[in-house]
Amino acid sequence: MDVPRPHEPSRRDLDLLVWDAPNIDMTLSAILGSRPASSDRPRFDAIARWFLSEAADHEVEGCVFTNVHPTSAVSLRGWIEALRSFGYSVFARPKVHPEDDVDDAMLRHIAERQASHRLRRVVVASGDGRNFLGPLEELHRAGVRCVVLSFAEVAGYAQESPLIEFIDLEDVPGAFQVSLGRTRLTALPPDGGWFRPTRPMRALLEDPAHDAVIERTATLDGGEAHAEPGPPEVTEIHRLPSPSPSRARGV
Repeated sequence: MDVPRPHEPSRRDLDLLVWDAPNIDMTLSAILGSRPASSDRPRFDAIARWFLSEAADHEVEGCVFTNVHPTSAVSLRGWIEALRSFGYSVFARPKVHPEDDVDDAMLRHIAERQASHRLRRVVVASGDGRNFLGPLEELHRAGVRCVVLSFAEVAGYAQESPLIEFIDLEDVPGAFQVSLGRTRLTALPPDGGWFRPTRPMRALLEDPAHDAVIERTATLDGGEAHAEPGPPEVTEIHRLPSPSPSRARGV
């Protein structure tokens, strides 16, 4: 039990959700074999209700982290405004170089909240085990409940770690308007199931560079898929201080 030091204000309990938009978008595209339609994308209001269902009456904070390509910064203004209306804060970083990503910003924000609050639960929506496995296991050792919210096909790091809980995004009630039509190795029907091709076989003859594209887009490392994400975009970016968490309430 944490005991406040003299003259040190008591840190409030906080449930924190951080969402890796480029990673989730890339993974969803890989699962579907094409760019997701609007009906294929997760509903952030349903994600928020699920997140709040275990937050009791203490503070909650939901943050979406995204890259912004400089040539296409106007297409997702409605998406950003919808997120904000659901109670999410949005962190946007310019996508100037291929290696630009948001993982470091996500980890920095988690560290800031660990310093300012008593973290009760941290939910990381990302399949990127290279950057999140170690920090999440360290948080667990410090007494924080750590949950990874992603897809079973890519989040092997969370499913194999005894210190991290894994929840498949499609198992969140109402997260998707329609079924993604997946066959999951972790939830096979008794009589077996089919894995559909993501492209016609004859496309291999029409596109000899296909193997090179696949190698560049996703490599397998212990069951995890790592890819260069196609980042969501934002219209206007302002340099703002970290947002303040809010008390848990219905969305």
